[in-house]
Amino acid sequence: MITSCSPGWVRFIEKNFPSLLDHLSTCKSPHQMFGAIIKSYYAKKCNIDPNKIYMVSVMPCIAKKYECQREEMEVDKIRDVDAVITTRELARMIKQRDIDFTSLEDSTFDDPMGEATGAGAIFGTTGGVMEAALRTAADKLENKEIKNIEYHQIRGEKGIKEANININGKVIKIAVASGLGNARKLMEEIKEGKSPYHFIEIMACPGGCVMGGGQPIKKSSIRSTVDVRKLRADAIYTIDEKSTIRKSHENPTVQKIYKEFLQSPGSKIAHKYLHTHYKAQKKYNLD
Repeated sequence: MITSCSPGWVRFIEKNFPSLLDHLSTCKSPHQMFGAIIKSYYAKKCNIDPNKIYMVSVMPCIAKKYECQREEMEVDKIRDVDAVITTRELARMIKQRDIDFTSLEDSTFDDPMGEATGAGAIFGTTGGVMEAALRTAADKLENKEIKNIEYHQIRGEKGIKEANININGKVIKIAVASGLGNARKLMEEIKEGKSPYHFIEIMACPGGCVMGGGQPIKKSSIRSTVDVRKLRADAIYTIDEKSTIRKSHENPTVQKIYKEFLQSPGSKIAHKYLHTHYKAQKKYNLD
């Protein structure tokens, strides 16, 4: 199986390796899932007409603008997400309104839907999606709470990282790639039947979402002396380390949503709101 939360990567495989689309996870990306749940579970919970909800995602990724417009990203003719702005665009808006962030008082997130986990935070860096998945997979397959939840083998800036993870007596072969050049190398291996991996994470942007095309742009004078990717990734791992909850499946809000609405992972209603499908795309549109 291959991850599907990077829309640039999804677009790449649809155009360049359509024969391998069956390997893609059918899960929508996190913000598309969130939009679908906001306009269903949350709307019902708060007695709001979903047609009156306008969902805006703030993303580090320009390709998320395209993703939210895909025809598949809706349920019962209600769009999951209505608009996407980048972190850079949000920063510009804040500056235009002369908002001083340092003087703003802290406040809590809305409830329900305000709980976050460390596993969710590390989605933003290369290897983070894989690590979050492994934390849950290990608990579920071992049928116990695993204490050692940090998978350093798949951290770091290397373009392709490999590891063998022993879970419940079985060796799981995994790979993590960031950057589409590295993604192509792994796809060629799979196409030729040479891939030894069970699970692959791919991010279109080198370094993962922290280096997304919608992120604040740093001057070359700064980038020549500071490793921006590492600083951003380190900040994310610090958020994870300080989080009270560090595993996705232990999020009480997620547990509550399944209990009250989605029933169970893989259920028919979960597939309706949280999953999607992909299709081959023309490599070049000459029409």
